[in-house]
Amino acid sequence: MTDPYLAEKIGGWKTKTSKVVYENPWIKVCHEEVVTPKGTDGIYGVVHFKNTAIGVLPIDEDGNTWLVKQSRYSLNQYTWEIPEGGCPQGESPLEAAKRELEEEVGLKAHHWQEFMRLHLSNSVTDELCIVFIARDLFVGQQQLEASEDIEYQKIPLQDAIAMVMRGEITDGISVAALLRAAQGLS
Repeated sequence: MTDPYLAEKIGGWKTKTSKVVYENPWIKVCHEEVVTPKGTDGIYGVVHFKNTAIGVLPIDEDGNTWLVKQSRYSLNQYTWEIPEGGCPQGESPLEAAKRELEEEVGLKAHHWQEFMRLHLSNSVTDELCIVFIARDLFVGQQQLEASEDIEYQKIPLQDAIAMVMRGEITDGISVAALLRAAQGLS
């Protein structure tokens, strides 16, 4: 007989208990007691992200893109990335992408296309990322948040892809978007 207190999950996992051990405006961390697919007891730590991650790959008519260089607190280093940010509940991903592109590099775009979706670190988080391509670009106004120390650079898209291949861009969203772009934009 199945224990009525176990929450069934796909793949044969069962959640026995779930307790929030940390929470802030961006994440919630849960400690869970589980039954594994093989029927053994175990534990799992799950990080729930309250925002959807957003990435923007701006491309102009000459095949250039814009990268941002910023300090990343958790890594204690500077990274090169495509413009990125968060989409809180209640905001559409497209509106968040438009906001992030203008905030970080001072650009707006007439044409937007959802380019890809990916899960980031799916072994312990539920974080979803939506990447958009922005085209037909025009000047807006850069409006950095207090937590951002961004420099941006306009470079040929092919040079940004080469930076990924040389290991100079390691941000997962940027790597995925630029490698997909290397396979052809559609």
